[in-house]
Amino acid sequence: MVHLASKLSPLFIVAIGDNKLDFPDVGLAKLTLPHPLYRSHHPPPFPVDHLLQVLNEIRFFHDYAHHVAASDSTGEMLRDVYQIPSGRVHVILNGVDEDKFAPDVRLGAAFRKEIGLRGGAALVMGVAGRLVKDNGHPLLFEAFSRLVPRHPDVYLVVEGSGPRAQRYADLGANVVALGPVPPSKPKAFYKSLDVFLNPTLRPQGLDLTLMEAMQCGKPVATTRFPSIKGTILVDEELGYTFSPNVEAVSEVLAQRGTACREFAKSMFVATKMALAYERLFLCMKNETHCTYPSAFDESPLL
Repeated sequence: MVHLASKLSPLFIVAIGDNKLDFPDVGLAKLTLPHPLYRSHHPPPFPVDHLLQVLNEIRFFHDYAHHVAASDSTGEMLRDVYQIPSGRVHVILNGVDEDKFAPDVRLGAAFRKEIGLRGGAALVMGVAGRLVKDNGHPLLFEAFSRLVPRHPDVYLVVEGSGPRAQRYADLGANVVALGPVPPSKPKAFYKSLDVFLNPTLRPQGLDLTLMEAMQCGKPVATTRFPSIKGTILVDEELGYTFSPNVEAVSEVLAQRGTACREFAKSMFVATKMALAYERLFLCMKNETHCTYPSAFDESPLL
C-alpha cells in the first residue's frame, strides 16, 4: 500500500511482504499482522516488538491524503478495517514486463533439455523463491513426496536457495533443484513448466511470480489468500487454489497428475492411432466409410 501525503509529509509506503524501494523520500513499513493461516504454522508467542511496530505504522494512516493499494483485498482492508474514506483509497495493481515474460514454446523445451529434465514427463511443476518455511516448502515437500509413488512421471523444478534446498534434492530424480536462476533465465524457467506452484503460508500484497508465470501462459496453483483469489485467480480457468495444508496441496497435485494421465490415455495411445489409420485406409477404398460416425466409432478403444 502506498500512502501519498499532503503538504510537507513524505511519501510513505506500507507493504505486505518484502518489497524494497530505493527512493530517498520514501518510507517503507511492513503491515504483517499474523494471519490465521500463518499462525497455524507459527505457534505463539509472537514477538512483542513486532506487534508494536505494526501498531506504530498504523497510526500514520490517517495523516495521508491518498493511499494506493496493490490489490483489491488490500484496498478493502484500508476502507473497511482502517476506515480510510473511499475517495482517498486507490487500487493500482502490480505489473510485470509483458515483453520479457511472453509465451515461447521453443525456449521452454530448450530449458528442459538444459537442466537435464527427462523426456516423456506427464507433468512438470515448478516453484520459485526463497526455500523457507513461510513460503510453504514443508507442505510442498511432503505433498510431492506422497505424489511421486503414485505418479512417477510427474516432476518438480525448484528455483531458489534456502535451508530447504537439500531436502528437495533428497527426493531423487523427480526433483530438479536449480538453485538461484540467473536474471536472463526466469522466462525460460516459467516456459519449461506445465503448472507453476506458489504454496505461500503468509498473505502478500500481490505476488509477482504468479503474474510472471501467467504472462508466460502458464496456469498457477497457489494458496487461497484474499489478494490472490480476489485479484489474480479471478476465474477457475486461470488456475487452482488450495488451503495451506499437506492434504489440500496433495489433492491439487494429484488432480493435475491424474488429469494429465487421463488426457494422455484419451489422446495419445497406440490403439487409437491404429484405428485412425484403419479408418483412413477404409475411407480411401470406399467413400461410405468416410462418414462420421460409423459403426466402428462406437468401439470402446476410441
